[in-house]
Amino acid sequence: MRLSDFHTKMNDEFGASFSGLLLKDLVLLELADQTGQAALANGVDPKEVWLAICKAQGVPPERWQGLNKKTKKQHADE
Repeated sequence: MRLSDFHTKMNDEFGASFSGLLLKDLVLLELADQTGQAALANGVDPKEVWLAICKAQGVPPERWQGLNKKTKKQHADE
């Protein structure tokens, strides 16, 4: 996963402000007690960080691949 895709998924799922807080403050046991920000800086694959955050935050597995852009657009149009 590219880092830009990671940030898109984070913003789509959690919103821009909260995703920034999660990256900075959420300690991920699955990633050796690092925050997402530290894990990315230490070279951990963004996909691993994304999945660890999803699990820690209770995101349903059906959303771990990110939001369907068609669905997202439809919601914005409603």
